[in-house]
Amino acid sequence: MTGHTTGHAAGHQDRTRTAYDGIVELYASMFADQLETQPFARSMIGTFAELVRGTGNLRTADVGCGPGHLTAMLDGLGLDAFGLDLSPAMVDHARRAHPALRFDEARMGAMPVEDGALGGVLAHYSMIHTPPEELPALLAEQFRVLAPGGLILVSFFGTDGAAQNEPVRFDHKVAPAYCWPVDRFAGLLAGAGLPPFARLVHDPASERGYLDTHLLARRP
Repeated sequence: MTGHTTGHAAGHQDRTRTAYDGIVELYASMFADQLETQPFARSMIGTFAELVRGTGNLRTADVGCGPGHLTAMLDGLGLDAFGLDLSPAMVDHARRAHPALRFDEARMGAMPVEDGALGGVLAHYSMIHTPPEELPALLAEQFRVLAPGGLILVSFFGTDGAAQNEPVRFDHKVAPAYCWPVDRFAGLLAGAGLPPFARLVHDPASERGYLDTHLLARRP
């Protein structure tokens, strides 16, 4: 069983897919560096991988995998990792760049994964294009595919503090995206049955001033 995609959701996903299809080689050249310049994100992914290994269920989905560099990183960290992406051009690039790994075209809201099958889900800045009203259903799909005790690491652009309590739409270089108040996003994860137990929020890497945010949650 997989999740259901509404017509509205399919519309923005189709536009996002087309946008990423058109910039595959540029995107890969900019980001397929295994986070060599991002020590905080790298450390959170390492912690995530260690905790997933501890569950005994190594099967892990890199959702919105792009050119596959993080799927390869997870594989190198001892996980049985595979990548899923909306963009067929990204999937094709990932398969060529990492021929030993599995990559499939799929929507995050309708994953070709059986219920309760995964020990881990990595969503590294891959939910940022999802409109706020569609995010709860997307998170419910991640809950569906995770086994009890399975972990999810979500990274996104965030804001911290009481002054900002609503998500903000902005013009991302590829497709429209959203910046989320950290507590608000954490609440949505908890509402989906995935209560966060660790977070890392640090100074921005973007000129907009948004915070780099990483939330680590576990399915009870």
